[in-house]
Formats: sequence, structure tokens, C-alpha cells
Amino acid sequence: MAGLPPLYAHRFGRDKGPDSSRRALRRTLAGPVDGLETDVCLTADGRIAVIHDPWLQLGTTIKGWAHETDWADIEASYLRDRHGVKTAQQPMVLEDLWDQIPNGMPLQLEVKAHGDPDLAARTAEAVCDALQGRPERHGVEVISFHAVACEVAAARGEDARLVVWSDVPTPALLDWAIGHGVGGVCVEPQLLHARLVEDLRLGGLSVTSGTINDLELARRAAALGIDAITSDRPGFLRSAEVAERAQTLAG
Repeated sequence: MAGLPPLYAHRFGRDKGPDSSRRALRRTLAGPVDGLETDVCLTADGRIAVIHDPWLQLGTTIKGWAHETDWADIEASYLRDRHGVKTAQQPMVLEDLWDQIPNGMPLQLEVKAHGDPDLAARTAEAVCDALQGRPERHGVEVISFHAVACEVAAARGEDARLVVWSDVPTPALLDWAIGHGVGGVCVEPQLLHARLVEDLRLGGLSVTSGTINDLELARRAAALGIDAITSDRPGFLRSAEVAERAQTLAG
């Protein structure tokens, strides 16, 4: 039975909620976790807000687009939980993370932009600028559904990973990744299968999964030999795996 690969906390472990909040981060880091993932959005004044969606009313108590709103206004708002209920947690900017995350812990920053490749590119540039000021940058990876954001990050010397909704590793995808220095893909779990992983690996790419919260589904993905699993509840998955293994040895 394959053991689970590294587990990355989706939105800092949204099971601890609200998404990408100080509380979720603190509670997740108090348990077993191998890496972190969060979404990032560009603000009107060039800051990188650690929030799930650029359409602000989906995750905060403020309205409008993040890229049309100054950080001071976003900072003064409150995060909503997964049910849309206002919480006491307030948004962070990227720089707020450096004193809260252990040096070297993998951190995936997902660049978000609704149907706007130019905004995705500008966001990736701003993320790279912010990363230049971090004392220890090892383990940070820029990920995105937007190919241009990955291209920008890779060109700036950052690790980059494309999030894909396809189970067809076309030569064009592999050529694009290699040509732009993008080292990996993150595949939605329902699309993962052995041939896909094999073809992507043969093409020189690292493969991780989208969000998985069930132990059996996590084991299924692990059996494919992927490099990491993203989860809302990484601590639960790791603890359940350890408990199951102990029960097997005891029996």
C-alpha cells in the first residue's frame, strides 16, 4: 500500500478556516503538514493580497475587484468563511507570511485573475518582486491556471507550476513547459491516471494533485507516484494514515 506523498494545505488548510487566514495558518502549522498553498491577487496599489478571489465579495466583506481596490481598503475588510459568513479574520499581504512560515517549508502561491492574462502577468511580476525581499526564498513556487503567469515566474527565476484541467499531456504542453522553464503541473484529482502521470514524468515534469480530502482518494493518487497532494485537511489525512498503519501492524 503506497504511503501518502507530501501533503500541502489548500488555502492554508481551509478546514481550519476561513480561507488563507491567520487562524487557518496557525492551526494548520500546529499539526502535521508538509507544505502550504494560498491564492494571491494584485491590488490597485501594487500589493499582493493573500485572498482566494479577485472578485472581493466572494471571500471578503468588501465589494469590487482587487486590482481596482487599494490594499488599505481590503485590509480593513473581513474574511468570509466557506458559507459566506463574516468572520473576525482580516486579509494579509504576502509580506505578512514570512515571519509565520518556517524557512524552507514549501509554499505555493496561486496567481488569480478572472479571464485577464495581462492581469495574471502583472500579478506574477509583483509576486516575483515581493519574493526578492524575502530572506529565505527556498521552497516557494508560483502556480496558476494562467500559462502567462507561469512563464513570467519562470523567466524571473522562480519555480513555476501550471494548474491543468486536462488528462491529455499533448506535445504542445510539454514543449511549452520545457521551453519556458516551467517545472511541473498540478492536475485535478479526477483526471489523474497512470498513463497521464507517466507521460508527464517522461516529459520531465513534476506532477501534483488538486484538492483531495478523502483518505482513500489520497491513497489512489499516491499509488500513481505523484509528488504531492493538496488538501483542505492535511493534518487529518496524515493522522488517519498513521492510525491506519498502526492498526494494521497491531493486527
